Amino acid sequence: MSDPFAGVSRRAVLGGLAAACVSSFPRLAPAAERMSVPLDARSESLALGAGRPPSPAWQLAARTPVVRLPRGSLVDLALANGLGIPVALSGRGVVAPAPLLVQAPVGPGGRAAIAATAARAGTGLLDLRLLADGAAAPIRPLPLIVDEAAGVTTDRDEVFLVEDFRLKADGTALAPGTDAKDAELLYTVNGQLQPDIPLRAQARARLRFINGCQRAVIAIKIADIDAVRVMAIDSQPAEPFLARNGAVVLPPGGRTDVFIDMPAAKATLPVLLHDGAAARPIARLTLSTEPPLRAAPLPPPDALPSNGLPDKLDLRTAIRAELTLEGPDWRPPAQFTASSAAAFQAKAGRVVVLALANKTASSIVVHLHGQPFRLLDRLDDGWKPYWLDTLALEAGQTQRVAFQAETAGRFLIESMATNWAAPRQLRWYEIR
Repeated sequence: MSDPFAGVSRRAVLGGLAAACVSSFPRLAPAAERMSVPLDARSESLALGAGRPPSPAWQLAARTPVVRLPRGSLVDLALANGLGIPVALSGRGVVAPAPLLVQAPVGPGGRAAIAATAARAGTGLLDLRLLADGAAAPIRPLPLIVDEAAGVTTDRDEVFLVEDFRLKADGTALAPGTDAKDAELLYTVNGQLQPDIPLRAQARARLRFINGCQRAVIAIKIADIDAVRVMAIDSQPAEPFLARNGAVVLPPGGRTDVFIDMPAAKATLPVLLHDGAAARPIARLTLSTEPPLRAAPLPPPDALPSNGLPDKLDLRTAIRAELTLEGPDWRPPAQFTASSAAAFQAKAGRVVVLALANKTASSIVVHLHGQPFRLLDRLDDGWKPYWLDTLALEAGQTQRVAFQAETAGRFLIESMATNWAAPRQLRWYEIR
């Protein structure tokens, strides 16, 4: 088989993200359902290969491997910290109090009740890694799905959580923010090495790709399937489009929902990952022994139901600010204080155009808490047909994003270089 990632480099992976690809606070219906979701931060052991000792790791766990919520629900997140470090909960795809700004860290052995809302449908993530750089073990995030209120026609709905591990010779898994040296690099899907995912012929599957890697920007490609249709990015519906070269590019924490139709062929379809250095198989789509679901593929899908974000943003009257992704105002989480100067301020209801400037010699990933944003075209005269909450920028690159500030409050901005030892850095902004 020819190399499906031929010519793909680290620069191409990062560039593909810019070219191809926690939510704000909309009002909820008066009769919103209230739910309780117990969460445990705890230790676990991962079996990462035959003949290899189990690898200690930390995990954010719920009663099920994926937290699933109906759109519009009010959520009580009951967090119990069984780890030896303080933790702070971040939510992508749900609205929760801003960690370190409103929500205080939960100490070892402590408990906290955190109110959140699932106001918009999509694929999200619950994450405790904000304070975990340099810890005794890496922390695994927890996938989150907020279901659409209206029906979406698919035969299968599969979470596809990709994680990376750096293992020493004794099987110890290293936390990010430390020097990995010669540690072995492994990728898992849903906590497994190269799992098989069986699908029936002519089945339409919704694959929810989540980049749970610590620092790596990755591209994912399903070999021998041409029509990989992107339906949503970072918890927000997109105008459906075919993934460029069939590959989906995700920054750390990024999520992309795709629809595929399983071909009526007997060949196994490898799922490949490229991290800018090499391509490798991480899973396989296999053909089920059950008969085909239908005689022919379904027609192209309609767009997913709207989450209520504005169709247009008035850039002419926008507040404009520049944010350089380095400098003394950026602090590691352990040194972060809300008394530091805000990166920018804006009034609720205004459109904000933010110029993100990476003036360093490394690629940087930036995550804007609290607001999904549009990636603007180079001439600042339009935007890509999707929303994002996380963006990777190449060395020396400036990208402009725009969003409509919906609700007053203080929100974090996270920034980190795309190498294992790079520290996470924080600033904050305010909507008044």
